[in-house]
Amino acid sequence: MSFLKTKWFKYLKNLFIGVGAATVLMGALFKLESLPGASMMLTIGLVIEACIFLFLGLIGPEKDYYWEKLYPGLDDYHSRIAPLAVGEIADQAPGLNGEVVEQQLGGMLNELQSMSSSLGSLKSLQEVDFSGTGEQVKSMSNFYTRMNEAMANLSDTLEDTTVYKEQLTSLNQNLGSLNNVYGNVLSAMSNIGTK
Repeated sequence: MSFLKTKWFKYLKNLFIGVGAATVLMGALFKLESLPGASMMLTIGLVIEACIFLFLGLIGPEKDYYWEKLYPGLDDYHSRIAPLAVGEIADQAPGLNGEVVEQQLGGMLNELQSMSSSLGSLKSLQEVDFSGTGEQVKSMSNFYTRMNEAMANLSDTLEDTTVYKEQLTSLNQNLGSLNNVYGNVLSAMSNIGTK
């Protein structure tokens, strides 16, 4: 399989695809113009193309890389992404500093580990019985479901981290409301006991 990854194989593959397509097109042109040898040319070109498509189906697709996720703006032709080169170009445009990137990635890793431990705390909070608070708990149940789905997909993309932070903000607001309601219920119950 290592031969399939070489530049030489890719060159041959493109050469055969181009020759086969050119033969089919020339055969079609000869057939339209009723020139001699048109049927033979068209048949040879179609057989070559059929063999190529069969071969391409057997070797499978190459892995796709989504570099624009790592370098935002990469898919924009006019973006100003600094080249990763040494020399005259690197002197004109600053490249990436390895230490800065390593520190940023380390910081992101620490933040994700902190979020992971926070998620464990939230999971135990989800198991607490708040049946006395009625509608607040029902609305929070829907929120917990969405938050659990977000936690399952958190490691897949950085966009999920942003959604997670928004949900944590919403959770903090809902927990504050829930604490107020629970405090009111306790106050009401203590007032009933004193009368």
